[in-house]
Amino acid sequence: MKQKKKMSLTIKVLLGLFLGVGFGILSNIVLEPQLNKEIVRWVLDPLGNVFLRGIKMIVVPLVLCSLICGTASVGDIKKLGRVGIKTLLYYTFTTAIAITIAMVVTKVISPGVGGQSLIAGATEFKSSKAPFIMDVFVNMVPTNPIESLVKGEMLQIIVFAIIFGISITLIGKKAKPLLDVVEQINEVLLKIIGIVMLFAPVGVFALISKVIMLQGVDVLTKLIKYALTIILVLAIQAVVVYGLALKFLGKVNPVKFYKKFWPVMVLGFSTSSSNASIPMNMETCEKKLGTSQSITSFTIPLGATMNMDGTAIMQGVATIFISQVYGIPLTFTQLLMVVLTATLASVGTAGVPGVGLITLSMVLQQVGLPVEGISLVLGVDRILDMIRTAVNITGDASATVIMSKSENELDLDVYNS
Repeated sequence: MKQKKKMSLTIKVLLGLFLGVGFGILSNIVLEPQLNKEIVRWVLDPLGNVFLRGIKMIVVPLVLCSLICGTASVGDIKKLGRVGIKTLLYYTFTTAIAITIAMVVTKVISPGVGGQSLIAGATEFKSSKAPFIMDVFVNMVPTNPIESLVKGEMLQIIVFAIIFGISITLIGKKAKPLLDVVEQINEVLLKIIGIVMLFAPVGVFALISKVIMLQGVDVLTKLIKYALTIILVLAIQAVVVYGLALKFLGKVNPVKFYKKFWPVMVLGFSTSSSNASIPMNMETCEKKLGTSQSITSFTIPLGATMNMDGTAIMQGVATIFISQVYGIPLTFTQLLMVVLTATLASVGTAGVPGVGLITLSMVLQQVGLPVEGISLVLGVDRILDMIRTAVNITGDASATVIMSKSENELDLDVYNS
């Protein structure tokens, strides 16, 4: 008698996503708004938050331990510096490309032309003050690593972990027992991730249902052209730009990458959090894409904190959209300033809550557009943020494959399997 084949976790997560979308749409049509809010409050919110908290519980210690292990296992300080510079250059370059494509496509489609009626609905927008970019680079060095761990300051944790790993390498054999302990803790953390991910289908169902039930599908109708423009550019970045990078820089088959990586994209889409996707992203890169453990431990946490191509795309499209709605043309110099400001801001304000809207306010102020225009796009931003996150983490993984290949540490047998 044949044994029934068990459904994989990936299929279960995807099933949870589709069921959540269906349940959310059906609830919007059939149930009263007040009842929807009660279902969210008593059922979906607790389920979704338990899943998210389970992942977030593990992110900080995992980033710390994996980065220490990764940095120490490189064994060559020159190699670490080389990989670091190449990774940062790649992240900056793809972000600049993302925002440039966003602005060109938005200029062609012109989603804001004829949208002057939307101005009446614009309200005063108050955003948190973005920090001075140079201050952010200074603050990357923690004064108290324990406090950084408690507060979840990812940039500071990354810097401390890299310095810690380098120090283990420099000490050599004497520090080997300490490295062994950190590696064992890392293994335990990975096992905990496996346990938490068993709850993923339910968590994904709850998170996606909540968004659709509270936002409503009709929120897209008023800004459908703007939303579709962003989705189009995100698709170009995720498939064309990263696909070409994998083909020509990584010299690997992009189709195999997407076939293996799409479950992580589903998780990123559902959680809207690059940090929450770190554990599954790292595991997929190492076990399914054959990337080097030392490079993966460096590029994925760094990318989740600093590499936000999806956010840069939103800023490019939103800036042109707002300029079109208000009838304020932008000069070529101003367009270049948008590219520069958004690229730097995507790195510089990585640790600030609500990063997308804060950096957008910086960009608008830089080119003299009304900050109130942000309120025009707020309605659809929550849904678009889910897609942006999926693109952000895809960029992190593509960089990991490319860096592993450039260092001759990509296991092609695993990648092509």
